[in-house]
Amino acid sequence: MLEYLRIRDLALIDDTELDFTKGMNVLTGETGAGKTFILKAIQFLLGEKLTADMVRNGKEKAQVEAIFYIGETEYMLRRELIAETGRSRFFLNGNVSTLETMKELRPMFLLHVGQHGQQRLLQPGFQASLVDDFIEDKTLLQQKEEHLKALKNCIQEKQALLAKIETLNDKRELLEMQQAEIEKVNPEQGEEETLETLRQQFKSIDHIQHAYDEGLEILFGTDGSAGLIQALNQLERIISTLTKDSDFDHDMDTAYDALLNFQEEVKELSNKFRNVPSPEVESDMTLNDIESRLYQLAQLKRKLNRSIEQILTLKEEVEENLSFLDACGLDIKNIEKKEKRLTHELQEVLIKTNQAREKAAAIFCTALQEELRGLGFSEKVQVLPEFVEHSLLKESLEPCIEKTVRLLWAPNPGQHPQPLDKIASGGELSRFLLAVIGLQQSQYEDATLIFDEVDAGVGGITLNRVAERLSALAEKRQMLLITHWPQLAVRGQNHFLITKEFIGDETYSRCVRLNEEQKQKELERMAGKE
Repeated sequence: MLEYLRIRDLALIDDTELDFTKGMNVLTGETGAGKTFILKAIQFLLGEKLTADMVRNGKEKAQVEAIFYIGETEYMLRRELIAETGRSRFFLNGNVSTLETMKELRPMFLLHVGQHGQQRLLQPGFQASLVDDFIEDKTLLQQKEEHLKALKNCIQEKQALLAKIETLNDKRELLEMQQAEIEKVNPEQGEEETLETLRQQFKSIDHIQHAYDEGLEILFGTDGSAGLIQALNQLERIISTLTKDSDFDHDMDTAYDALLNFQEEVKELSNKFRNVPSPEVESDMTLNDIESRLYQLAQLKRKLNRSIEQILTLKEEVEENLSFLDACGLDIKNIEKKEKRLTHELQEVLIKTNQAREKAAAIFCTALQEELRGLGFSEKVQVLPEFVEHSLLKESLEPCIEKTVRLLWAPNPGQHPQPLDKIASGGELSRFLLAVIGLQQSQYEDATLIFDEVDAGVGGITLNRVAERLSALAEKRQMLLITHWPQLAVRGQNHFLITKEFIGDETYSRCVRLNEEQKQKELERMAGKE
């Protein structure tokens, strides 16, 4: 039940608070006064979209707040519409909420029958849902949806499997070629990096050996050329002769001693060059083996245009795909077996659902005829179900036929039953809709009924019948009724008047709750009395 509603800065409404009670709450006023804005505000609060131009001129945002009671539970709702961006924010019990949440809660709070609500009656899907509400075993509809979903998933799985088989069959020659190339080289994880490290170790050893060899060549000479040691020996003989056989230069003694020391250093160096250290490489491979293996890996990388890491991944994919192709026949058989079982199960549920729907249609149409007679239609008014068969899944192995219902009616004796959109007038649709609302079996008994000019096109004695039916509904649940007829407004427990007021260059829509005296004056205005 809607207990409290506040609207601020929405269209012509600057700030309005409304307190509603149980029973019939009537809203009246001249055409264009803003009655529909009240309903738009409620609709907006429960998920309908409004554009930014609905925010009152000069205001940053419009805001709608409401308090609903469902049983003993209180729900506080608020929604804001931002003028600058056109975006809105939802709040449920003080916390930010989402549009999806509000739309899910909407049936619990509200059952709205707007000025154009009767148009839904013309939709076969809505007519079918009315009948389905009268199916005794509601689990049948749930079972149907569950079985249908399972079968759809199975068919999609089969189609995906067949598509994969076709794609891989087209690529099989390539896959086998890639597999052969990879197996021929048989690369291993991290092998390339290991080989590169070994090659660098071998090259480092070779470089050191070459340097030692060059040192020996310098010391001992090569290819007939004199080395440093030979030159030192000759120089030693010359200096020795000069120091022993002549008194010409006694300073040669010092040079001779220095030369002898240098000779010893050179001999020590030659010993070091001869005794080359032998660093060990932990591998059974030679440098040639390493170079050859790296060349094989490079050739494989070039052929497949991938790194070794990617080639190893490709190897797994190729093996998996080829294994899949070899085993897919069994997979297809298993999934077709599953599809056949699910199809059979869905067919069984559909048989039960179709039978239950036929029974529900008979009950609904009989009850609807009684409701229509109470709203001024002929005692011989007829509402008949027409069953339409259609296949739920064209891709299934066997046809899964569901019967859906659309309503045919003959409001007057002698008429051939026809669809509503062929023969129903606006007034007839309004009464038809009211009859349907009276029969609807909502699981939310505390939801507020809103009728927006449901009396359109109705007058005379028939209008009194409509008023009586509305009163009967209002005894069971809360109702908000917008009307231009005093015969309906007089039945309201609460009466709200919406008026338009001009202050300066601005227009305001006002809504006030009337006392008995004010209510009488408004009824007289509605009746056209001065």
